[in-house]
Amino acid sequence: MQHLATGAAGASLAAWASREAMAQGATARPGKLAPLPGKVSTVSGAAVMEKITAYQDASTYNNFYEFGTDKADPARNAHTLKTDPWAIDIEGLVKKPGRWDLADLLKLSPMEERIYRMRCVEGWSMVVPWVGYSLAELIRKVEPLGSAKYVSFQTLADPKTMPFVGSRVLDWPYEEGLRLDEAMHPLTLLCFGMYGEVLPKQNGAPVRLVVPWKYGFKNAKSLVKIRFTEQQPATAWNKAAANEYGFYSNVNPNVDHPRWSQATERRLGEDGLLSKKRKTLMFNGYEAQVASLYAGMDLRKNF
Repeated sequence: MQHLATGAAGASLAAWASREAMAQGATARPGKLAPLPGKVSTVSGAAVMEKITAYQDASTYNNFYEFGTDKADPARNAHTLKTDPWAIDIEGLVKKPGRWDLADLLKLSPMEERIYRMRCVEGWSMVVPWVGYSLAELIRKVEPLGSAKYVSFQTLADPKTMPFVGSRVLDWPYEEGLRLDEAMHPLTLLCFGMYGEVLPKQNGAPVRLVVPWKYGFKNAKSLVKIRFTEQQPATAWNKAAANEYGFYSNVNPNVDHPRWSQATERRLGEDGLLSKKRKTLMFNGYEAQVASLYAGMDLRKNF
């Protein structure tokens, strides 16, 4: 893990995109940002057969509270985010802690396109073609110790470039967490792009987490730290309202939010006056792939 000079991460991203630009992905590029194609994934559940949400919707209707609490705020304000240079620090209970520059992460494993459903706890959803690779590829490289049971993920918190950091809505920096076996599941994605291009800043550039069977707030954006722990980590929304946002936060139509039902959802792009809401699927439709992770657990208690 060689620490590269300032600016090298961004240059490496451009070089990577150029080398891979001829690869054939499943999704047409919107032509907004640098190309970052991914090969077709062979992971079970990695390509849902549903209409992909329009890029315009997926890139302008976002929750990224570091840039504001309105859905349009991230697209409006995230241009201030500085993503070059960028690195993720690996800490805690691993044999190989250290700093991974973006260039090293991009080279770690071949990029794949993963077409996932994304279900927000607020009751709306989309289908997004992400680009990245299984987080397990990085975890295996850093070699967790036997005592490591959980993984925490920390988002950048820079008040100079993220204007709402410091607001009272949440504790900063934003942190999320998974059990180690959840983090190792092949569907858990370390994500660098979407729609065949690098991530827009408002969607969590330059690298984020995507866990498709959990509510969207579990998908920490703009990652700067990954830490392996023995104890369950505190997480942002659980600290803010533990009775509303559990540590697991698996998509579950049978467990309502205290203030609204989770039985149905509104799919972005299906917003017409006469459009019916969709039924929400258990584990967001990934039950066959992930239900075994929670065998014997009371999913109402461990929500």
